[in-house]
Amino acid sequence: MQYRKLGRTGLDVSLIGIGTEHLYRQSREAVVSVIHGAIEGGVNYFDLPFSLPDYLDNLCAAFKGYRDRVLLTGHLGSTAKDGQYDKSRNASKCEASFLDVLARLGTDHVDIMFLHNFNAVADWDKIAKPGGVLELAQRLREEGKARAIGISGHYTGVVERAIDSGLVDVVMFPVNMFSHAMPGRRELLDRCVRQGIGVVAMKPFGGGRLLNQRGTFRVPGYQTSGEAFKARITTVITPVQCLSYTLAQVGVSLALPGVKSNAELAAALGTLQATEAERDFSGLLADFGRYIEGECTYCSHCLPCPEVIDIAQVNRLLDLAEFGLTENLRRTYDGLAVKASACTECGVCEKRCPFAVPVVQRIKQAAELFEVGAL
Repeated sequence: MQYRKLGRTGLDVSLIGIGTEHLYRQSREAVVSVIHGAIEGGVNYFDLPFSLPDYLDNLCAAFKGYRDRVLLTGHLGSTAKDGQYDKSRNASKCEASFLDVLARLGTDHVDIMFLHNFNAVADWDKIAKPGGVLELAQRLREEGKARAIGISGHYTGVVERAIDSGLVDVVMFPVNMFSHAMPGRRELLDRCVRQGIGVVAMKPFGGGRLLNQRGTFRVPGYQTSGEAFKARITTVITPVQCLSYTLAQVGVSLALPGVKSNAELAAALGTLQATEAERDFSGLLADFGRYIEGECTYCSHCLPCPEVIDIAQVNRLLDLAEFGLTENLRRTYDGLAVKASACTECGVCEKRCPFAVPVVQRIKQAAELFEVGAL
């Protein structure tokens, strides 16, 4: 497993986290088996979106003895009504539900407290009023019941409003191939990098629609800019390709697939041992909107490099450095087995690149920035 910083929270999160919503209604034995398997595989980030008693009790059993090894989330606004999931913006109800989550999990805090499922600006404005859920979130953090505040949502507008408040440290947002050409998505991710906002990429499989299917599919509006559209999938897409795409996007700290079985867990974790060919998603992007010519998608289609330079990672670090050359970026670059300065400008990478990226020029820029600039 590899780990990245979750924005300004300073938390180190596994590249792949686990969404636990599909473990609801599974047996306790199955829940414990999946959670323990994930922890043994190096996963340390688990998203807990529900406040349902049976679901939480099973997870409590699974995390018993492991609390110091995992990062847990709670969702402020995810409540229960008549034994079913319910969404609330009532501060009193949200607080009571959140405190019950802590009690059932046997912990005194969550690591990230998400303002749950915000998709309308008016919804944000409602909780931002005096005495609302936003004030509650700040108080709970001050009381030590949460280490950081995040927001989960599907549209850029409300997420931008939350970032503007200065109170949100983490954003949970769909990042998948369906939303590749989504207006405003890249700008949102760029802004998160500039402001130190951690990005948790949910729905890497597009709600399951991306996996092992071919044909024309209606993509819900929440995957794009609010308007549904049709996408034609012309080849079988694997979990490894989906997760590789998501993790390659600038600003993303971790991908959050939902799993309900050990088989699905193994498929997700298999990304970490996959070959370059298995991870390659470059040929799929034409199905999901026009890429920008000359823009690196970190697909590694340019490999193999005769000098064994990790070209995708060098390009990714160069793009991130546009928003500030941090010590963390320098450390990551210094940890590369082969530096950009090893490039002989042979040009074979540019011949392979399907997106007309000036690879040699960018590798040279990276060497000047990270190596010459460090002298």
